[in-house]
This record gives sequence, structure tokens and C-alpha cells, in this order.
Amino acid sequence: MSSRSIRAFVLEGPGEYAVQDLPAPVAGPGEVVVDVERVGVCGTDLEFFTGAMAYLHQGHSSYPMRLGHEWAGRVAAVGDGVDPAWLGRRAMGDTMLGCGTCRRCLRGHQHVCEKRREVGIRGGQAGALAEQLAVPVSSLHSLPDSVDAVLGALVEPGGNALRAARAAAPQPGDRALILGPGTIGLLVAMFLGAAGAEIHLMGNTESSLAFARELGFARVWTEDSVPDLPFDAVVDASNAAHLPERALELVEPAGRLVYIGLAGEPSRIDTRTLALKDVTAVGVLSASPGLDATIHAYAAKTVDPRPLVAATIGLDEVGPVLAGERPAGAGPGPKIHVDPRLGRARTTP
Repeated sequence: MSSRSIRAFVLEGPGEYAVQDLPAPVAGPGEVVVDVERVGVCGTDLEFFTGAMAYLHQGHSSYPMRLGHEWAGRVAAVGDGVDPAWLGRRAMGDTMLGCGTCRRCLRGHQHVCEKRREVGIRGGQAGALAEQLAVPVSSLHSLPDSVDAVLGALVEPGGNALRAARAAAPQPGDRALILGPGTIGLLVAMFLGAAGAEIHLMGNTESSLAFARELGFARVWTEDSVPDLPFDAVVDASNAAHLPERALELVEPAGRLVYIGLAGEPSRIDTRTLALKDVTAVGVLSASPGLDATIHAYAAKTVDPRPLVAATIGLDEVGPVLAGERPAGAGPGPKIHVDPRLGRARTTP
């Protein structure tokens, strides 16, 4: 065990937290230790903070826990069996850590491995809301110089959004409707827009719709004002239990439905409608298969997610943010970033 210590955000129970001095991680065989430079605060983190996260009730997660799965940093140490060339390299990491030996992992589907650990989420795998993080080298994805820490910490949500956009199978001129203009919904809109689709966004707050307009999305609607148009693809990126059914109502026959949002209670759709409309429906879990493509898209400036980051805070401010406080001076974007190297100081993105 290292004699050094690091600062880390520890969630001790619903609404109970502390920033603690903990032993610095040591790179075991096949692992690296990363100096964390940036971490995104996610809706999943909020669910753990409130105690609503399903994994807590299914036995996959338990308190105390270390949150943080959207991260970027620099490799500071390598364990046995790891190429020393990783030292000093900038990287982000896959959240999903499969067992590596089961049928799913061997088929390249480690993100749905039954025994998977998830960084900062599942199986006791410590997250990145800390000055340092230990992860398997197999989970790392290198970042080019053009993808800095801000973009690097947006690769994980971007990978989810890219997979959703690809599942929508857009053709130039297709009309796509995204339900939920949060981080994932806006990223999906960016990727679909880059593919040539006509983008529509539906939300329920004027502030979120106004921000979407600021990003250049002119066609934004409330649920009651969605126009009567044929939508070739509908992506549900919301957490509203009734919207999966609404998405099925809105999609054009022979169109595509993509479900990436998760509600706190079961959603229901009428599969008769699904069949009679000849709709293709796809569920998306995890960024894993889309991480490299997202890094390339950011590097090529195909999409620019930077405006989504409203503020960058230190570890001491994570608890209040999870409790619902908006950082002073924060911009209008939906994403809060954390720089574990900061104390109570705060910077704008």
C-alpha cells in the first residue's frame, strides 16, 4: 500500500458525503494509475446521491462508494505486464470492465458482461472523483493533442450519444426528433446534425430549449407543441416514463426508434403499434463500442461539445452540486465538470 495519500470524494449514503484523504492507488498487474484532470458529473451520480439508483437495490453497488466515470487524465504509473510507453500518455477510460472470459466478452460485448464492474458505479470499482484513479490498461483510450481534458471527459457521454445517433441510421434529409435536451440528447442532436439530418428537439423547460437554440437548433418544442410532421427517427434521451410510448406514436412508419434514456419506473409501449408501423427499435447501453469514433469526431471537430460544460469545480463543491446547487457563475450548459486538482477554486470551462 502506498504511503502517499490523495483527496477523493466519497459518497457514504444517500445525501451523505465527504472529501477524504485516502491511500494513493497502486497499479496492480495489468493496471495503470492515472492523474485525473477532469471528471464529468452525470445523472447516474445524482441517482446514487439520492439513493434511487437501481444497482443499489439489486446488490450491484453499495455505500460507501467513489463516484465518477466520465474522466480524462494522464498515466502516472504502470503495473506489471503494462507497456511502459503508457507512462505520461493522455487517456480516457471505458466505464465498463468485463470479466474477459465469458461468452459476451469473447464476442466483443464486454459492456454487457454479467460480471462486469463499472468505474464509479458497479462492483466496488473506485471512480474518478479523486486526484488519482487505478484502472485496467485494457480500458484506456489514448487522446490526441487536439482532444484536451475538457473534451476527453466528454468522450464517455459522447460515445453513448454517437451510438444512439448511429442506431437512428440517418440519411441526408431525414427528420429526427430527440426527446430530452440534456447532455446526451444534445450530443445526439450534434451527431445527427453532422450526418445531415433535420434536427428537432423536445423538452419541458424554457431554459433547456433556449440553450438548444443557442447551440443553433432552431426547431425546439414542448411536448404540446411538437409539429405534425413525419419523423424518420425518434430518440428518447429523457428520464420520463411516458415518453417511450410517445416516441412510438411520433415516429414515422418504417422509421427508427432509439431508447437511451432511463426512467425511474417502468415504461410501457404497445408492441402492436411497433409491429403495425414496422418500426425498428434499438436500446443503447454504454459508450464502449463508440469511444474511439467519438475521440476521432472530437479531434476532427465534426462536433463541438464544449458549450455543454457550464462550470468546472473542485472536489469540495461536488456534494452541493449533487444536492442541486448551481455553481455561482455557471453558464447555461447542462454539464458540470470537476478538476480534482482544484481546491475550492472554480474556473469557467
